[in-house]
Amino acid sequence: MNIIKELKWRGLVKQITNEERLLKAQKNGAAVYCGFDPTADSLHVGHLMIIVTLKRFDNAGFQAIGLIGGGTGMIGDPSFKADERKLQTDEQVKYHANAIQNQLLKIISDVTFANNADWLGKMSLIDFLRDVGKDFNISYLLNKDSIATRISTGLSVTEFSYTMLQAYDFYNLYINHNCKVQIGGSDQWGNITSGTDYISTRVGSANTEAAGFTIPLLTKSDGKKFGKTESGAVWLDANKTSVYDFYQFWINQDDNDCVKMLKYLTFLTEEEINTLEAKHKQTPHLRIMQKRLAEEVTKFVHGEKELNKAIKLTEAFFAGDILSLDAELLELAIKSIPTVELEKSTLAIDAIISVNAATSKREAREFIGSNAISFNDIIINDENMAISEIKTIQNDKIIVKKGKKKYYLLKIK
Repeated sequence: MNIIKELKWRGLVKQITNEERLLKAQKNGAAVYCGFDPTADSLHVGHLMIIVTLKRFDNAGFQAIGLIGGGTGMIGDPSFKADERKLQTDEQVKYHANAIQNQLLKIISDVTFANNADWLGKMSLIDFLRDVGKDFNISYLLNKDSIATRISTGLSVTEFSYTMLQAYDFYNLYINHNCKVQIGGSDQWGNITSGTDYISTRVGSANTEAAGFTIPLLTKSDGKKFGKTESGAVWLDANKTSVYDFYQFWINQDDNDCVKMLKYLTFLTEEEINTLEAKHKQTPHLRIMQKRLAEEVTKFVHGEKELNKAIKLTEAFFAGDILSLDAELLELAIKSIPTVELEKSTLAIDAIISVNAATSKREAREFIGSNAISFNDIIINDENMAISEIKTIQNDKIIVKKGKKKYYLLKIK
């Protein structure tokens, strides 16, 4: 498989420094790396595109390296950020770095991992200025878009040095791990070319085999940023975003975005994607593309077992029958339902309003009168009944259902 052809038909090529070098690296089975700075204890769906791309390089014969930024994470990448990053403590960076590496190991287990704290942490300021800083001209750095966009609003020497640290990362991996290619998002182009230029300076322009590659920014068809919901980021950690909610995020994608996402985020072939698109056009109400997208991405991140749980939960919610789930799935369902904690003396009508199943007592009475409200599958007819009269599940929980498919959760104090 020609890696460039594969990436081009998927629309994944934004910039390449040198196609010939990249293909030579593939032929020789050289290493490729992508960096992940530990700014949080989990990655989110905005990182998925580069994670999947790193796996594509691995499948194409490269030795894939995931570089955890235990060193650069102490500084913070200023690329196209409006403000200076808040510095993390050493303990925070180490905790986040460990969490992210463990997370990536579960997703792409056959990738090698390194941490740039192992070499940057041992470098003195004098060593950095003599061995790295001397090879970077100030005018060269000021011409980097990632730096130039911050000059007018303010840029500290700390963040100004970031691109040189990343360049040294590439050089270190190039010399010690046969790493010839660095990949990243399009916002990393300036940092990546700093690396290829630095390597060229150190080994000689006639001898360098380094290449850089970036993928485009993933945006939705309406131009909005991908990966955010009303409740915030969609995380790859199931403790921060449940597998069910993760699966639903993909199910709810717009028709106009699905083909692009199938190309970017799955390993389906061009023929398979074209077939899905044709079937979807014939029966769009079945949401064939969304379901396949959700299945492929959820399986890639969380595994087939968790995917099957998400599908069963989806079916149960759709059928309005979650109380028939086994204990494990019921626990997952409960985690996916908005929860309100109330005193046991709370009346049914007030509980209905508290969980946002109704906006007023008048509306709540209308729902009660039409038998539209149930507590743990018991139809509520008495608005003045205390919630303590309802038999709970898991000792203190009541699942409120409005109609057939709207769920809310009460937790009794």
